[in-house]
Amino acid sequence: MITDVLSDATARMNKAVEAAKDDFATVRTGRANPQMFAKILVNYYGTQTPLEQLASLQNQEARTLLIGPYDKGALRDIEQAIRDTPNLGANLGNDGNVIRATLPELTADRRKEYVKIVRTKAEDAKVSVRNLRRKAKDELDALKSEVGDDDVARAEKELELITKAHVDAIDDALKRKEAELLEI
Repeated sequence: MITDVLSDATARMNKAVEAAKDDFATVRTGRANPQMFAKILVNYYGTQTPLEQLASLQNQEARTLLIGPYDKGALRDIEQAIRDTPNLGANLGNDGNVIRATLPELTADRRKEYVKIVRTKAEDAKVSVRNLRRKAKDELDALKSEVGDDDVARAEKELELITKAHVDAIDDALKRKEAELLEI
């Protein structure tokens, strides 16, 4: 029973770390990255649909991304969704078949702003991991009458180690993203 609780907590924490890394990928650096556009929601016939399901995303150049919609009728909706996305600042060119999104050079102030955004996302991920730890600890406390205090105490120590490892993984991903953002 204790191993089930710990393995479930580990799996959920792994997902939280992966979600944090995916969130970091959506913050732009000096280069165009299809992941920045993948989570943009487009109003497609009344339904909010991720852009990656509506169009192919390709790097054309270092700062230019080519967006080719599968349905040409969605071209305007895609363009509007990209324009409405905060913190992107892409200049869009629409030739009727594809959209070219050109990202401007990042200024030093803008880079610092993006670092703050990434730190906020990292803190949100850490809070998520800590919430998972609290839930697992509550489940372990509920098992005290069945397995005994000593086993639960050992499991709680192991849970702390698991939590620390996942928080450290988020911190490592944050350091890499900050270095990438501040690199000129």
